[in-house]
Amino acid sequence: MSSLTLLCLPYSGASAMVYSRWRRKLPAWLNLRPVELPGRGARMGEPLQTDMQFLARQLASEQRLAASQPYALLGHSLGALVAFELAHELQALGCSSPVALFACGTAAPTRREDYNDGNWREPKSDAALIEELRKLKGTPEEVLANQELMSLTLPVLRADFLLCGRYSYRQRPALHCPLHVLGGEDDRATEEQLLAWRRETLGDFSLETFPGGHFFIHEHEDRVLGVLGAALEPHRLSA
Repeated sequence: MSSLTLLCLPYSGASAMVYSRWRRKLPAWLNLRPVELPGRGARMGEPLQTDMQFLARQLASEQRLAASQPYALLGHSLGALVAFELAHELQALGCSSPVALFACGTAAPTRREDYNDGNWREPKSDAALIEELRKLKGTPEEVLANQELMSLTLPVLRADFLLCGRYSYRQRPALHCPLHVLGGEDDRATEEQLLAWRRETLGDFSLETFPGGHFFIHEHEDRVLGVLGAALEPHRLSA
């Protein structure tokens, strides 16, 4: 059976394996491929990156073969920005456009200044990072209190927040693929900031919101996967 590859980019502080459980729920024709970033998971020995352009070029080189066949891109939070930049870098390498780009849980690239409020351009202390995790409500208190776990997580989180905080939007021709934006009703990103993704493509655009906060993709996993499957189903025959 032919398949469509879904390249998934993780959110700040996470390994790409946060998407691994989706394999059991996605249709057989959709080939889930978590994209690990340097410095975590299987790439723990590599240096963490804080330069988005450098990271996107590195990932594009690594994913060029995967992008030689029909593929889609998905990212949540930081991962949405990485997926967006990766789409442009793959295009620069001569790869076909993705059949779709899913940007979840963050403001559009042109709205980063009001979204980040200028607070994340410099490295944050451990205490500030832990407080931010607490605000996002995605990490249990017993994990935040575990010094061993935090000693592994905080350096990754610090680098990832710098990736977001130092992100600089570059004006380029708009993408041509459909762009689907997913957001949480109680998340930090406003509807206006989510709708601003529309300017990044000449293709179809959609916005769907879910109950809950920043980690709605886990809280409403089945519904999120239903949205992905419905959006990608028309591209199944081209895979």
